[in-house]
Amino acid sequence: MSSSLVSLLSRSNARVCFTPRRTTPLPLSARLLSTLPNTHIFRALQNHDPESLAVVHSVSSRSFTYGSLIADIVRAKDDLEQKAAKAQGQLAGERVAFLAENSYDYVVTLLAIFASDAIALPLSPSFPTGELKYILDNSQAKMLLTTEKYADKGMEILREELEHEPLFVIRNKLTEGASNCESVTLQDLKQPSSGGMMLYTSGTTNRPKGVLIPQSALAAQASSLLEAWKYTPNDRLLHLLPLHHIHGVVNAIVAPIVAGSSIEFMYPFNPDKVWKRLAAPFLPSNTPKSPITFLTAVPTIYNRLMATFPKLTPEVQKAAKEGISPQNLRLNISGSAALPTPTKTAWTNLSNGNVLLERFGMTEVGMAISCGLDGADRVDGSVGWPLPGVEARLADLETGAVIPIEEKNPNGREREGEIQLRGETIFDHYWGNEKATRESFVPSDDGGRAWFCTGDVATRRVVDGAGSGASGAWAQGPMYFIQGRKSVDIIKTGAEKVSALEVERELLSLPQVIEAAVVGLPSEQWGQKIAAVVVLAPDAAASGRNGQSWGPMDMRRALKGSLASFKIPQEMKVLEAIPRNAMGKVNKKALVKEVFGI
Repeated sequence: MSSSLVSLLSRSNARVCFTPRRTTPLPLSARLLSTLPNTHIFRALQNHDPESLAVVHSVSSRSFTYGSLIADIVRAKDDLEQKAAKAQGQLAGERVAFLAENSYDYVVTLLAIFASDAIALPLSPSFPTGELKYILDNSQAKMLLTTEKYADKGMEILREELEHEPLFVIRNKLTEGASNCESVTLQDLKQPSSGGMMLYTSGTTNRPKGVLIPQSALAAQASSLLEAWKYTPNDRLLHLLPLHHIHGVVNAIVAPIVAGSSIEFMYPFNPDKVWKRLAAPFLPSNTPKSPITFLTAVPTIYNRLMATFPKLTPEVQKAAKEGISPQNLRLNISGSAALPTPTKTAWTNLSNGNVLLERFGMTEVGMAISCGLDGADRVDGSVGWPLPGVEARLADLETGAVIPIEEKNPNGREREGEIQLRGETIFDHYWGNEKATRESFVPSDDGGRAWFCTGDVATRRVVDGAGSGASGAWAQGPMYFIQGRKSVDIIKTGAEKVSALEVERELLSLPQVIEAAVVGLPSEQWGQKIAAVVVLAPDAAASGRNGQSWGPMDMRRALKGSLASFKIPQEMKVLEAIPRNAMGKVNKKALVKEVFGI
């Protein structure tokens, strides 16, 4: 144990458990008793070839088979359940928060929590302690689980005054070469499953909300993607994404694991390393690597890859272009932010014809709408059609009335409406927030499931040459074109969604600021960048560094301890007063135009 961790433990009353590092396989007698729940995810795992590759950690070259994965899930599940039993009873239905690096350890931890029929609550290591404290308190997590790497971070959180103190478990790194668990049996749950996953929203109103996604919804989301995007055991997915978001967990872990694909972790994102990995199979080498066949990322990543490509050596450039060509990289996906047409075109040109596939999703619904695999079904500006198992419709922004597919505006253009969704892929409820849950759904008129109101606005239209069914029966008819959010208070910067209201709350907590409005400005690099319009307190003029006027750098330093770095405004404008309407509200669209000239 590190000296810093010993010091932290000495100042904390937290109940701390360590999982022992296992260097030898379990005895056969123990393996014969191993069980996993008889659910869709674990049935799929058991059916995979135990010798096939499941997870690779690119930097360390550690690799693990599906046989090892099942064995380690069983061991981790049993260990968690034993510790929980000693401290507080069963784990079923309880929230298990965890901090883990993007690695095999993360996959084992996530699936072990699922196997315990508990609710997995991934935490972002980049979040300040205050944000993590809020999540732990709001979720009433029964356990905080960390890998060795984040043990100090875990203790730092527990030093805060938590309303509900979880059991703290530190897991040692899993060893390489663990033997397969040869005799795992699937056992039906004694009662309906109460497990799943909980992710937190960006906080559009008040504080972030916990989105409870049952295991059944996660399985439905994975099945939907497998049908639409055709994951197979031959796929190697390069995982570049953060793991406290739905796309990083479901699109790039749960779905490929259910399909029997292999996942290769390479995080944090480094464009030079990514290019070298994509090129590696096509360079002379004594250690050949499998081609990457599946890449999912955000527009920012594709922009940075293309910006750094000219700096590669000619040999690596040639190999990299072969690596991202359609015959090797069978699917490249862009999501989480609008894909600029110049980015899409430039990638197609660089890759000798590979067209980025766009899709639409959110925490509450997973992936809901997607373009198809057929090239003709990847239309600029469109996110495609409702995925298999998902129903979608548009509702009038003022009245809420359902808009018929054929209906147009008086000028003949497609009508804008809010996207509403339903299906087995949709989340269950917002944790401990009945009011928000109730307000987010509208009842159906056909006796079916209620419709979830996404807050996203779109149009629909039939596109010539697309929607012929070449990508599947689901990819037919009018395509969806996202127009933006009903609320301007969600800012998409890079791969992150940021609540303007949350940033405003933190700004207003500073003694220098008496009024604040946070907006998103267009950014070629990030999609949007965060800007703040503020009114300063009279005595703030000389409160900056070295007695100078309080400015943008002072603002960023002041917010560093309370907000994640990507949430901190990059620009700041000072006004004598922020314009408001008769209702006392700020028109942010007008404010952006007036203050920033955009």
